[in-house]
Amino acid sequence: MTSIALCQIPVSPDPAVNLERAREALAAAEGADLAIFPEATLTRYGKRITELAEPLDGPFVAGLAEAAREHGVAVIAGTFEPGADGRVHNTAVALRPDGSLAAAYRKIHLFDSFGAQESTLVARGDEPVVVELAGLRVGLVTCYDVRFPELTRALVDRGAELFAVIAAWGSGVLKEDHWLTLVRARALENTTWTAAVGQAPNPAESSDGFGIGRSLLVDPLGVVRSDLGSGPGVGVVRIDTDFTASARATLPCLEHRVLGSIEK
Repeated sequence: MTSIALCQIPVSPDPAVNLERAREALAAAEGADLAIFPEATLTRYGKRITELAEPLDGPFVAGLAEAAREHGVAVIAGTFEPGADGRVHNTAVALRPDGSLAAAYRKIHLFDSFGAQESTLVARGDEPVVVELAGLRVGLVTCYDVRFPELTRALVDRGAELFAVIAAWGSGVLKEDHWLTLVRARALENTTWTAAVGQAPNPAESSDGFGIGRSLLVDPLGVVRSDLGSGPGVGVVRIDTDFTASARATLPCLEHRVLGSIEK
């Protein structure tokens, strides 16, 4: 069993405020082996992300690393790091319990949809990432990525036992329904545990449309084991990899693939 903290925090434009909120969430995540925070934990989306972006050895990630060491817990969180062309990378960082950087995943699929144009500020990444954390192989997924099943299939083919989906999911007509459906689908079609963490709504900036909450733990048969609802909170849940083996024995869809199957 691995204990995971779903850290559904509101995100401010101010990185210092967000770092303090992350510290408070880690203090509340008693007994967790891994704490997962939302996409863009560094700062809320907006034009200032290009000004506020930091390298991975900058003060925000360093502060998260210090908190990880203090509480002895691995951490996944979203940040922005400078890119090569004046844009930034939307990056998920994975930290070990000693605070060292285990991996960084740069978001591949950019949200140029529903009237938004993420690619004007963000340069896309190109490499799926699976990282060893808390005794699990964790595949990293960021927000809009969850709409692309080929990414999670690539992650499970790389040995992922858990998908960590971090998001700043926007509100709007059908958007919450899309979130719930897509997270469950990625878990079920890959028979893989999925921990999906979104930003809690921030009343002070509620008009910007980010943050529906609804952080979820979904099991390999697509059953929602935990749903944090819309408000801020930290939920500690458990991953049982023995259940994965049982689910895959019952539903061996990964073995039954014809198109896109891995040659054995």
